[in-house]
Amino acid sequence: MVDRSITRLLQAPSVILLMLWMIIPLGMTLYFSFIRYVLNNLRRPEWTTPHWSNWRGFGNYEYVLYKSKDFWFAVENSLFIVGSILIFTVIFGLAIAMLINRSFPGRGLVRVLLISPFFIMPAVNAVLWINMILDPVLGLNGLAVQGMNELIEKLRDFPLLGHFFSLWPVIEPISFRATQTASYAVIIMVTWQWTPFAVLIFITSLQSEDQQQIEAAILDGANAWSRFINLTLPHLARPISVVVMIQAIFHLSLYAEIEIVSRGNGNKNLPYLIGEFSSNNIGAASATGIFAVILANIIAIFLLRIVGTVSYTHLRAHET
Repeated sequence: MVDRSITRLLQAPSVILLMLWMIIPLGMTLYFSFIRYVLNNLRRPEWTTPHWSNWRGFGNYEYVLYKSKDFWFAVENSLFIVGSILIFTVIFGLAIAMLINRSFPGRGLVRVLLISPFFIMPAVNAVLWINMILDPVLGLNGLAVQGMNELIEKLRDFPLLGHFFSLWPVIEPISFRATQTASYAVIIMVTWQWTPFAVLIFITSLQSEDQQQIEAAILDGANAWSRFINLTLPHLARPISVVVMIQAIFHLSLYAEIEIVSRGNGNKNLPYLIGEFSSNNIGAASATGIFAVILANIIAIFLLRIVGTVSYTHLRAHET
């Protein structure tokens, strides 16, 4: 009993510090969301300092929900970007993990090269992709389209194929800085950066897969697809759930990629909208931040329930 008391006493400072680290910013955000706090206002200079006399109640929340034209678009775009990244990273991560789980020369080097994108800073990753790869003029995107157009132009001189390729239109490169395509650029670059994380988790899990079950399935005549669906995929259910949960929490806070790609032009998410509000209207920024916290908690609770369900099902399957 004495040992437990000493242990709790020693743990108390770190627990208290952690609680303060979370509660103070959240409390200040809540406080600012209920008052008028505007950094630049010549007509009402009293609003430029946070004070109880500037109490606004739920006015900031009403402004964000009903008067801000970008809030609901930012929510939808956040969910679209996060959902797309999760789908692609899980699919590509599974495919790559299955491929490099086999023995082949240079396996260790390939693993290191595959994991390396995960250690690149988000801003550097965004600059690399938008300028060197996705740029419609000087990037690989523009050079590839230019090469295809030149090839089609040469094929038009062939006797048999010339008529067919003469009907072929000139291909225009995609501008990923445009309003309609900026979200896709963010999805591409973040998927490339975070797929190695999924690969690392899936490889670790594949190494603990029961080889006796696989050998028995091969003897029973099961093909590769059947073995993957009935044995490998259920075995990877828990790692997939963990990857989805961790990445969803991280990707809800994307900012650098959106700023570099389009400066939020047709591509805003909740963190970017908070940044726009915080340049002047701290009250609206704080209210948007509270909405973002609520959304993140809803997604986290939903994903935790999925992880718990998958873990329970996986445990029952092993017991039987």
